[in-house]
Amino acid sequence: MDDISGIPPNNCQKVFIQRDFSEGTSVKFLTKFPAELNGKLETDVFVRTITQLNSMFSEAETLGGRNYCESCLACLTAYTSYICFDTHYEKMLKKITKFIAEQNQDYYVPRGLMLVDPVERGLRTLEICLLTENNGR
Repeated sequence: MDDISGIPPNNCQKVFIQRDFSEGTSVKFLTKFPAELNGKLETDVFVRTITQLNSMFSEAETLGGRNYCESCLACLTAYTSYICFDTHYEKMLKKITKFIAEQNQDYYVPRGLMLVDPVERGLRTLEICLLTENNGR
C-alpha cells in the first residue's frame, strides 16, 4: 500500500470534526455531517468512518483482564516490560492509523479529501483536509 498518510499541505482548506463529550471524556467524535463536505463525500461513508473510529477508540479504552495483567507485569519489571511489547492501547492506536490510511486510500483521497490521524492532533479533533481547494493564502 502506498504511503498516502503524509502530512497534508498547509495551504489546504480544513474541516474539523470535534470531540463528543456528551458521554464523558472518552475519545469519541461527533457524527454530524459537516456542510463543507456536501457534494464531496457521501454522508453514509462519513458516518461509517466516524462510527468505526469511535468504536475502535472505545475498544482501546476498555479495561479488562489483559490490561490488569499488563499493568501488573509492568510494575513487577519496573516498567521495562514496555520495551519488549506494546500495550493494548498502543496496538489499537496502530490499528486506528492503519484504518485511517485505508479510508484515505479507498474513499477520501479519490474525492480530493484526506483524513488526518487524530493522534497527530492530540486526540482533540479529527481533521479533514480538502486537497482540491486552498484557503486563499
